[in-house]
Amino acid sequence: MDLFPTVVRLSGAAVPQDRVIDGHDLMDLLQGREERSRHEFLFHYCNSYLNAVRWHPRNSSSVWKAFFFTPNFYPEGQAACFHTHVCFCTPDYVTHHDPPLLFDLSRDPSESRPLTADTEPAFWSVVAAMKGAAESHRTSVQPVESQFSAEKLMWKPWLQPCCSSFRQLCQCQQEPEPVPSAPHARL
Repeated sequence: MDLFPTVVRLSGAAVPQDRVIDGHDLMDLLQGREERSRHEFLFHYCNSYLNAVRWHPRNSSSVWKAFFFTPNFYPEGQAACFHTHVCFCTPDYVTHHDPPLLFDLSRDPSESRPLTADTEPAFWSVVAAMKGAAESHRTSVQPVESQFSAEKLMWKPWLQPCCSSFRQLCQCQQEPEPVPSAPHARL
């Protein structure tokens, strides 16, 4: 998401102002003028479902991640879905978490030890901030028409470059190029 605004800036163009652009120009970060990303919250999706939020609070070294649901991994204890060959995000294939599974990535980067209200004093305030950010994010997302509908995927011969009529199914009858004649021999 950050590549788009970065490339737009490098090209000298302007980022569209008629919609929310989630990304930020990375040039200051890449050139060392900034030390950290301007993203305070990052939203993780499983297909079209928001399943996790990552939060790096300003002026803090903590990085939190909350999972609202996780895929049902198989075999249990593995991070894979070998029984279906792909992890699905629909209700039959996930486990919802209320409260969300919370991890402190600065202390547990492998997300192996979920925190609880008993193990993390700030648990409820962190979860509340992340739920609020997720709700704010959800309201900013505008649904668009699916680009994978049957109508969109159907071949449309009338959109193909063609030099013939539809009846000929785009077969071009080109005149053969003239063969250059050999130079005449002089006597």
